[in-house]
Amino acid sequence: MDFDVLRYERDDDGILTVTIDRPKALNALNQAVMNELDRAFRTARMDEQVRGVILTGAGEKAFVAGADIQQFPDLDPVSGHRFAARGQAVFNRIEQMPKPVIAAVNGFALGGGCELAMACHLRIASENASFGQPEVNLGILPGYGGTQRLPRLVGYGIATEMILTGDRVDATRAERIGLVNRVVKADELLSGARQMIETIASKAPLAVAMSLQALRASDGAFQDGQRYEAALFGQACGTKDFQEGVDAFLNRRTPDFSGE
Repeated sequence: MDFDVLRYERDDDGILTVTIDRPKALNALNQAVMNELDRAFRTARMDEQVRGVILTGAGEKAFVAGADIQQFPDLDPVSGHRFAARGQAVFNRIEQMPKPVIAAVNGFALGGGCELAMACHLRIASENASFGQPEVNLGILPGYGGTQRLPRLVGYGIATEMILTGDRVDATRAERIGLVNRVVKADELLSGARQMIETIASKAPLAVAMSLQALRASDGAFQDGQRYEAALFGQACGTKDFQEGVDAFLNRRTPDFSGE
């Protein structure tokens, strides 16, 4: 697939690796990156061969060091609003993927990079990763969903501290506060992400997609979420994968899910 600032690589097992490929700019998010991320995840969603996605950054220094500040001098209230809304739409598309998306974070994940990692379903970080929302240092605030996703992941108090101070957290603290799921050695980052995504991809695809739908509803009222969960549970009971999973369990064999 033809991309200029991304690498889009799907292997024979259906694992797609999307790599932001601007290492000299620390993989900073400019308009070209945002447009290609949008296209990559639109394509991955429709590609039946894709079972899961690993999102990472090229080079050893950064996952994504943030938005490209070269774009900022021309922003005014109108274009700034449009800039943030566009980024939110792209990251929402990633979050709403019905297939698992894992951020493999090496080095800096700052500003928009931290927000991009949080838009993924899971995050695995190398020991040298660091996370932060330093936008207050530029006289702005997180605009790609950071003020909404960060407190949902780490709690209101810690999110407030990170956003108002702009301080970074290292990988160890990021794991402790729930910002990342797992920390591994740098040379095990992609293999660790692949192992995690292969585990998820071995499960019933429709059940995974419905679970992601239900999890997104947890942001709302508890009873509304329960009703949605029950409705999705009922839908799942009508699938062939449900019949296959139950039969395999009862007969002590490995299920062969078809995604139907």
